[in-house]
Amino acid sequence: MIIESIIFAIFVCSFGGILLILAKKIHALNALPQNGSAGIRKHHLILNIENRVKEIAIAFEKQVFFHKLLSWVKVITLKVETRVDVMLQRIRKKSQEVDKKLKLKK
Repeated sequence: MIIESIIFAIFVCSFGGILLILAKKIHALNALPQNGSAGIRKHHLILNIENRVKEIAIAFEKQVFFHKLLSWVKVITLKVETRVDVMLQRIRKKSQEVDKKLKLKK
């Protein structure tokens, strides 16, 4: 019973001390910014890092990288298709020439 009384007295004194400290610091606590920002956020290096992270996040959200990749694949596909078309035209031309030679021989 006596140990419980001692523990309770310590608890009451500690709680009272906390209330006393808070009463003295309430004006300083009210002076703190409401949005939770501190002075470190205003440093230009941290702002630059935050801006870059936001830009990267927006790029992923807009799927810019995926768009660039698909555009690149489309361009490469069109280049390959053009080369194949040129090759086919050459083959057809040679085939027509061979047909003309065969007709002339007959």
